[in-house]
Amino acid sequence: MNAKLKSKIEVSLIYLFLLIMFVIIAYPLLWTIAMSLNPGTSLYSASIIPERITFEHYRWLFFDPKSDYLIWYKNSIFVAVINSFVSVFITALIAYAFSRYRFVGRKYGLYAFLILQMFPSLMAMVALYILLNMLGLLNTLWGLILIYVGGQIPFNAWLVKGYFDTIPKELDEAARMDGAGHFGVFFKIMLPLAKPILAVVALFNFMAPFTDYLLPSIVIRDADKFTLALGLFNFINDKFSNNFTVFAAGSILIALPIALVFLFLQKYLISGLTAGGTKG
Repeated sequence: MNAKLKSKIEVSLIYLFLLIMFVIIAYPLLWTIAMSLNPGTSLYSASIIPERITFEHYRWLFFDPKSDYLIWYKNSIFVAVINSFVSVFITALIAYAFSRYRFVGRKYGLYAFLILQMFPSLMAMVALYILLNMLGLLNTLWGLILIYVGGQIPFNAWLVKGYFDTIPKELDEAARMDGAGHFGVFFKIMLPLAKPILAVVALFNFMAPFTDYLLPSIVIRDADKFTLALGLFNFINDKFSNNFTVFAAGSILIALPIALVFLFLQKYLISGLTAGGTKG
């Protein structure tokens, strides 16, 4: 087999793999979109090509007095924004300390972060419930934010610390020679050069409240404090419920803020990479 034929076969296999992955990803998405446009409420009467397209389910979500969808949307955006900003700031501080300083317990602290990543968050649900109850934060959005921020620290700290390690320490030394202190180096040198990884952390932490059902179901009890995932689940969790088309419409709209944040952070991601390349 000559090299040209081998190359064509490899390229064909790559395209075949991409096509299969596209079908696996796109098929459920197309079904969800189609279901949200189907009339009625039943899952079994819906078709991937609606006989009659209707936006009645979207209208119900936003304008019907019985719908709490806008409240759930507001709660999710509030938790996502606070979680994203606080997580990025705290994670960057922790990663900066572990990357640039040598102190007692540093090695064991990194080992602790590594070990904590091995255990699923489900194992800590009872302890988290008791902790929030003791703090008076049970059934509050602030309690939910506290768990999100704390739970993501081990993984995010490892991720950002690894990126900080790639930034030359000579930049720190040059900044200190110019009179910069610890926070001066952190805010003026490290953060601007770490925009790509911080954008990734911000996006992941922004997405979590929109897609997570398990944690809010344990922490939140009142319907006016539900997040989108928890609220939408109530449309179909009861054995007498038959609101699959409304559920599909609500699920599609979850992607809008995530897509907007991704597009916004993509600009900073590219600018951060180019700035790091020229300044490093």
